[in-house]
Amino acid sequence: MSGFSRLALILVIVGALNWLLVGLFQWDLVSALFGGDSTRESSGFSRIIYSLVGLAGIYSIRFLFNDRVPAQDNR
Repeated sequence: MSGFSRLALILVIVGALNWLLVGLFQWDLVSALFGGDSTRESSGFSRIIYSLVGLAGIYSIRFLFNDRVPAQDNR
């Protein structure tokens, strides 16, 4: 897995965990860490994080279509 793919996966996981927290507790981790509020405008840095997570999600769509390589039998 390349470095860019690993970063995209990490960002997708962060986004998924953030949505879990929003769904369960109505608490936005990104806004809490980088500023902003769900009732007001988000900080510029939070918007950058949201954008990166979204781009990572779009990039990660390619993993749905990767051909799987079967494991080799090393007996």
